[in-house]
Amino acid sequence: MVDNGMTRRGFIEAGSGVVAASMVAGPAVAQAQGGARATGQKMPDGVTLPASPPRRKRPDSVGFAIVGLGGYALNQMMPRFDQSERCHVAAIVSGNPDKLRQVGDAYGLPQDARLSYDAFDRIASDKRIDAVYVVLPTGLHAEWVIRAFAAGKHVLCEKPMALSSADCERMTAAGKRANRKLMIAYRSHFEPFNIEAMRLMSQKAVGDIRLMRTEQSYRMGPTTPSENWRTSRALAGGGPLEDYGLYGLQSALYLTGEMPESVSATTFRPANDPRFAEIFAHVASQMRFPSGAVAQLVTSYDSAGINFAQVRGTQGALIMDSATGYSGQKMRIEGPNARDFTPGDPTVQFARQLDHFADAVRDGATIRTPGEMGLRDLRLIEAIYASAKDGRTVKLAPDGRMLG
Repeated sequence: MVDNGMTRRGFIEAGSGVVAASMVAGPAVAQAQGGARATGQKMPDGVTLPASPPRRKRPDSVGFAIVGLGGYALNQMMPRFDQSERCHVAAIVSGNPDKLRQVGDAYGLPQDARLSYDAFDRIASDKRIDAVYVVLPTGLHAEWVIRAFAAGKHVLCEKPMALSSADCERMTAAGKRANRKLMIAYRSHFEPFNIEAMRLMSQKAVGDIRLMRTEQSYRMGPTTPSENWRTSRALAGGGPLEDYGLYGLQSALYLTGEMPESVSATTFRPANDPRFAEIFAHVASQMRFPSGAVAQLVTSYDSAGINFAQVRGTQGALIMDSATGYSGQKMRIEGPNARDFTPGDPTVQFARQLDHFADAVRDGATIRTPGEMGLRDLRLIEAIYASAKDGRTVKLAPDGRMLG
């Protein structure tokens, strides 16, 4: 996640396509000795802060410290706390004092709940804070999740969980040592269209699955790694796969209900393009599942915008276009049981995600998207890159580890 002047992916989703957003600020990190560190940037453009503090919640509401006040946090997630029944913003963390002032005032936060990154560890003694929501660039997730656990707090971490399976393992181990919850913010698991799609596929609404196709792409505007952290390998990994393409990877798993047994992949990086000096422009992969089903996944930062998932079975097809956006989802089944579906309002996914986490913290509910899921996905991402690098099919264990 990012604490800068652009939205979560540097674009605005609109129906089945995406519209590029201007990149007006540099990354919310500085290169320090030993790696990147969080610093803070100016208020993103286009942010609408609450006109009055959010409503009071029930007594057992979970208080969150939001770490990273970028476009996604301010435009998407923080406003959804008011729609949540069991969560509230208890503190904010940023390296920009002016942003802390503006956001803190809008959310009615006392001065001692507006923390710099250097003051973060004070949360350990703050009983108003039950959990930390890490909304920073991906390369910083491991550090701040582990620090939150060290402070004795539960953690909701944005996706992807980290940039390596080794970091994911460190994060899950830290949570277990602290006896605290770790959830990855895979919002589509709480979105009505995707929930209904999971149910339909589990009931074989299109018969036995034979082919799964997903594509999540958009064309990134002119930029460089110094301007946009999503083009920095140290902060974003390989690029579109970890970011936008992760939705396709996830949907391939939860719609087939299987883990792949092998993967083959290719990557592409155009020459002399500053956007792709460090990351890939395009990643494509094919996964084979034990049932014989095949998933073809494509993601790109350099092609016209699309966000779809398609499942073709022996008795029909499920089409989702748009599939995993903030809103605007559409879904239909083609074949003998043809029909359109409108199972609910996609925008409830944010508040439902928060309340699910609160149920885990307060009632011990089983987390639907735990750290182990984030670890699994990073193992699959590593296998995709290994296949592309070596030009070979990589065989996989049931937990996503590479074999051989």
